[in-house]
Amino acid sequence: MSREVIERYFAEFNAGNTDGMLDCLTEDVAHHVNEGNVRIGKTLFAEFCAHMTRCYRENLTDMVLFVNEDGTRGAAEFIVNGTYLETDSGLPEAKGQTYRLPAGSFFSLKDGRISRVVTYYNLADWIRQVS
Repeated sequence: MSREVIERYFAEFNAGNTDGMLDCLTEDVAHHVNEGNVRIGKTLFAEFCAHMTRCYRENLTDMVLFVNEDGTRGAAEFIVNGTYLETDSGLPEAKGQTYRLPAGSFFSLKDGRISRVVTYYNLADWIRQVS
């Protein structure tokens, strides 16, 4: 079940379905944003997704998933294929630039849902690609 919820989470991401992603999460999900603060709860996660949807269009490919034996933790490695749509505060100006970036996510799972999401990518590499 743990693997399935992570697979669904990423399928909903690629479909651009924030509500579907939210359905995969616990109410008190801890979202560790790359280069940012930890956001607690579905409301803050949804706000983050709305911001990302406005500024970026992304599709994840080359996905490899890992789940531990007791189903309480998981990880994924993938490629982010994106387009920079709208200038994000403190970052280079958006002009429709495309990028391809290796990334990874780590998960804690509880009662068939994701209770922690941590995503990492190389911000300096992304800035180089869009500058």
